[in-house]
Amino acid sequence: MNTLQNFSKGLIKENPVLVLVLGTCPTLATSTSVVNALGMGLAATVVLLCSNVVISALRKIIPDKVRIPCYIVLIAGFVTMVQMLVKAFAPALDAALGIYLPLIVVNCIILGRAEMFANKNKVFDSAIDALGMGAGFTLALALMATIREVFGNGTFMGFSIPVLADNHISILTMAPGGFFVFGLLIAAVNKFSAHKPKKQEFGCAGCPSAEICGKACLNNGEEVAVND
Repeated sequence: MNTLQNFSKGLIKENPVLVLVLGTCPTLATSTSVVNALGMGLAATVVLLCSNVVISALRKIIPDKVRIPCYIVLIAGFVTMVQMLVKAFAPALDAALGIYLPLIVVNCIILGRAEMFANKNKVFDSAIDALGMGAGFTLALALMATIREVFGNGTFMGFSIPVLADNHISILTMAPGGFFVFGLLIAAVNKFSAHKPKKQEFGCAGCPSAEICGKACLNNGEEVAVND
């Protein structure tokens, strides 16, 4: 896999939210506003990048038996630093994200990439993987937030939209609306994805019990011979 493929796989093919279905809690909770979604996506990407790079660099030093606790400690350290920076320079965003900012520590996307990729690959490849997955996470959040904010609140990034401001669908900003939009986006990705599973055809010829059933099968009420 080259660098471009390593980065692009996180956007569509292995999108952590819409394909792997990871990080669902922060996705649903912070996608009511585009600003909040972008803030969460950026924070998660920074933590993912830093943790992937450090874990990849230390992959031959960290004992296998305690690798998960080590990963969590490293991730928690980066999350703490990111949270302190957000509190200092974007207090409004920190208040909007609330508990979901420190909960990046247990985000399945970050721990999953540490275990599945950074632990087995070099630093540069792990950094590219982190950027791709972070971009895919941010993209999914932004798409959901745009739909929910525009049609659910009649605004975009806090700016009022004529007509929609007085005719918005409030349920889209609530939990049921979040699940509805989430399901629509997953269905759209599955529909237009180029990597579709092959359909299996079933019949007597491919059935492992064909010999047990005998040399004949019932077809529309008439017995017909089964081709050997």
